[in-house]
Amino acid sequence: MRFYAACLALFAGFLGAQVAHGADRSPNIVFIMADDQGYGDVACYGSRHLLTPNIDQLAREGMRFSHCYSGSAVCAPTRCVLMTGLHPGHCTRRDNTATGALDSFAGRPLVPLAATDTTIASILKQRGYATGGFGKWGLGNPGTTGTPDKHGFDLFFGYLDQVHAHDYYTDHLVKNGGEKIPLEKGTYSHIPIFDAALQFIRDSGDKPFFCYLPVCLPHGKYVTPSDEAYSDKPWSQTVKNYAAMITHLDSDLGRLMKLLRKLDIDKQTIVFYTSDNGPNPPFVKPLGSAGPFRGVKRQLTEGGLRAPMIVRWPGKISAGTESDFVWGHVDFFATACELAGINHDNKDSISVVATLLGKKQQPRAPLYWEIHHPFQQAVRTGRWKAIRHGTKSPLQLYDVLADPKESVNLAPGNPAVVESIETIMAREHSPSRFYPALEKPRGKKSGRKNTKKKQAS
Repeated sequence: MRFYAACLALFAGFLGAQVAHGADRSPNIVFIMADDQGYGDVACYGSRHLLTPNIDQLAREGMRFSHCYSGSAVCAPTRCVLMTGLHPGHCTRRDNTATGALDSFAGRPLVPLAATDTTIASILKQRGYATGGFGKWGLGNPGTTGTPDKHGFDLFFGYLDQVHAHDYYTDHLVKNGGEKIPLEKGTYSHIPIFDAALQFIRDSGDKPFFCYLPVCLPHGKYVTPSDEAYSDKPWSQTVKNYAAMITHLDSDLGRLMKLLRKLDIDKQTIVFYTSDNGPNPPFVKPLGSAGPFRGVKRQLTEGGLRAPMIVRWPGKISAGTESDFVWGHVDFFATACELAGINHDNKDSISVVATLLGKKQQPRAPLYWEIHHPFQQAVRTGRWKAIRHGTKSPLQLYDVLADPKESVNLAPGNPAVVESIETIMAREHSPSRFYPALEKPRGKKSGRKNTKKKQAS
């Protein structure tokens, strides 16, 4: 069942009184981020199992990146990196849970966005954009400083809490900072969420809009209204459902693109498609979800971080192009600012507009990640990728151009490279009492008390 008229009435027309910028306005920006979809879970990235015709069409009509990286290897920090343009050594939320909590919600120690954090939504709103978010927020529960209404969103609809987002058949979703919107029993939550996003686009009129779609698919719980496309496959039901969830999302991407054409705003709209981190382990073997890479979600290996990224903008981005430019979700902030004609002083984020427009761009400075529980650090600089588990642990060094599986540790033969990357790791970690940099990492349960039965992502 599609989104109910009663719910649509809550959102329809909210832009009606807002003023248009005219024909020379900045482009609309749509950013779609799947949840736990692996690099290898898309046909145009090599999948032999999954049906993703609309994502593949997006790639045929736009630019497909082979060296784009998620903001982190797990849910909440990726969203924080994406929204703030600050890498995981500088941003407020560096893991799903923390050591010591500002927001103890349902027994989990959580750190919300700070009131002082600047998000891309707040920047775009100041520039005159209508701003809407639809899906899983994960950066602040009701009553905290981190709710989307406090960070630039005119409208948010979906889940604020990341564990609530595991329930696809919930009895309610959340609007803005915490208003509960009841759902009829048996409603698959992704459907009203995506319908609300399409309604937001319809309501935009002549005003430029930023539509942020951090959808829950294909994250667990692995449930779906139908596994029809895969019901005869020799897989477990969990794998069938996961595959069907990706194809469901693909179909909705098709609906969105059809709407852009129907509204005659296709050429005024740039669309990004990506995933928040690598896949979960159950799908690596049967589906090849990690693609050619080693590792999965929660690991700073290529399999945990390398993300599909497709960007389409008719008339601006050449159709059917591919790029090996190295960048990440952290760079969406600066990219969106340049698209909207906004100056910013963010030091972690670079714009990739030049690359999108087919121009040569200088390689970016090293990309940096850290993740906690257990503590890990990683750097990508040029052909080199380095990982370590604990600040006093030996660095693992890989040539990811020649060795994308990170199978041969080249650290012993490259002491100068190791030293330079250790310097980067020390420089890019700013201290946080919630996310300490440990000399020796603790076990996975550290900082995740009472979450064994509630997957905190």
